[in-house]
Amino acid sequence: MTADGWTNAVRHQVGLGRLLPLGGPRDGAWITEAAAEEALRRAVRGVTGVRVGALRIATADPAKVYEPAVPPPPSALPPGPLRVTADIAASSSEPLPAATARLRTALAAAATDRLGLVVAEVDLRVTDLLDEDPEPEAVRPGPEPRHVATAQHGDEARATVAALSVPGVTRLTDVVDRAVRIEEREHPAALPDRHARVEIAVSANHRAVEVAGRVRGAVSAALQDHPTVSVLVTAVE
Repeated sequence: MTADGWTNAVRHQVGLGRLLPLGGPRDGAWITEAAAEEALRRAVRGVTGVRVGALRIATADPAKVYEPAVPPPPSALPPGPLRVTADIAASSSEPLPAATARLRTALAAAATDRLGLVVAEVDLRVTDLLDEDPEPEAVRPGPEPRHVATAQHGDEARATVAALSVPGVTRLTDVVDRAVRIEEREHPAALPDRHARVEIAVSANHRAVEVAGRVRGAVSAALQDHPTVSVLVTAVE
C-alpha cells in the first residue's frame, strides 16, 4: 500500500472522513469532514421541524477544482466548491418546502460564516415524516483529538509555540499526522525549500478559515527560512 493509501485507510478507520478545503486555493487550509459535520450539526440543531440524519460533504463538481497554493495534507480534496448532502426527517405539521428551506439556509450560513467552507449546493432528501415536531438533535461526539506531547525540538517546537499563540487555537492535535511536520520539497530546477503542516483544534467562537490563515502566517514568521505552511483543522470546540 502506498503512503497516501495507508493514510487514507487510517483516516477513514478513525472516522475523520474527507479532508475538506477551507476557503479558496490560496488559503492553504483544510478541515476534517468529521469536525465540519459536528460543527454544522451543532449550528442547526435549533432549527425547528426537522431532524438531520446522515450528512456528508464532498466536492460539488470535480471539473471545477483548483491547484492549491501550498502542498495539501495527503489525500486531501483540492480547493473548489463543495456540496452538502443530508437525509432529514421532517414534521408533517407544515409544508415540506418551508422546513427544508429553513434548514438549507441554516446549513449554508453555518458552513460559510462559522467555518469558511465554500458551499455551492445543499441537497436535502426527506426520508421520513414525523407526526410531531422532533426533539432538538443531540450532537454526536466525533473522534477525540489527542493532546500533543511536548517532546518537540528546534523548529517544530518554535512552530508549535507560534501556532498556540494565535487567538482561536485551543490546542494542537495529532489526529491525522504529527501536530507539526516540517519537510523539504525538492524542485527540479531550484534549490529545495521547506514546507510545514500543522494540525489544530479551533474555538467555535472563531471562524475556522481565519484562524488557519493566522496560524500559517505565525508559523512561517517564526521560522528563519519562512517556509510555506498548510493547516488542518481537526476539531471545532
